[in-house]
Amino acid sequence: MAQQKLSRRNFLRYSAPALLASPVVFPKWATGMLHEKGFVNLFDGKSLKGWHTNYEKIGHGTGGHWQVEKGVLTGEQDPPGSGNGGILMTDKLYGDFELRLDLKPDWGIDSGVFLRTNNKGECFQVYVDYHDGGQIGYISTEREGQPRMINRPFFINGIHDALGNLTGFETKPDPRDIAWKPDYLKYHCTPEEWKKAWKIGKWNNLRIRCVGKYPLITTWINGTRICEFDGATSPNPLNKKEELLEAFGRKGAIALQVHGGNVWRKGAKCRWKNIQIKEL
Repeated sequence: MAQQKLSRRNFLRYSAPALLASPVVFPKWATGMLHEKGFVNLFDGKSLKGWHTNYEKIGHGTGGHWQVEKGVLTGEQDPPGSGNGGILMTDKLYGDFELRLDLKPDWGIDSGVFLRTNNKGECFQVYVDYHDGGQIGYISTEREGQPRMINRPFFINGIHDALGNLTGFETKPDPRDIAWKPDYLKYHCTPEEWKKAWKIGKWNNLRIRCVGKYPLITTWINGTRICEFDGATSPNPLNKKEELLEAFGRKGAIALQVHGGNVWRKGAKCRWKNIQIKEL
């Protein structure tokens, strides 16, 4: 029997009912995002248009190595394992906004999402420290020649199988007075909530809301609220709000970090896609 070629029109006519009978199921955290308005792309999936590495050498290095690989933005030290990192910054400056992006870091990277970043790389930072003793989703600062303000109640250590594959995490309280007191954050999730939210070896959605002169910064991972830092009221002794305002400004670049030094595993990369922002 001769085979009949199926036209595009007939294919759609015959296949549509089957597609409707089997609806696509989106994860619960993603369903609200499908209908949100006002977000624009910061990354076009093809180039670094709209971005630049740090113009001047900063504490982490001359810029790091950034490229687009199959629609994904990747960052690593330049050259790998050299200790030379840096940041990739948006050309445009942002003050009050919601930022959402997907990330898939290799284990052994030390990165971050920088908010209100100045040309020295100083900023408020959302941790993307994916290594033993690290954390993702909590808040700190980057200051040139100044101590960092750290706000995290616990850190993560990796659990690996016999082949060295990452299979889970143990979490431990951060014992340092400089890092944590129960009222440093307005809200924070529990270690168990964090471990349930993060998906090992998969793309994870990070959402950040930053508003206010002394910013109120809220973070979510895959729809789970991770923490809320209030720059106007946090009693962290390094939350010198007027000094931070003067250093960072009311607006700054959004930036992605490749940490300098020996904290980055040679050959490891941090991966980003679907980077979108809504100004508020």
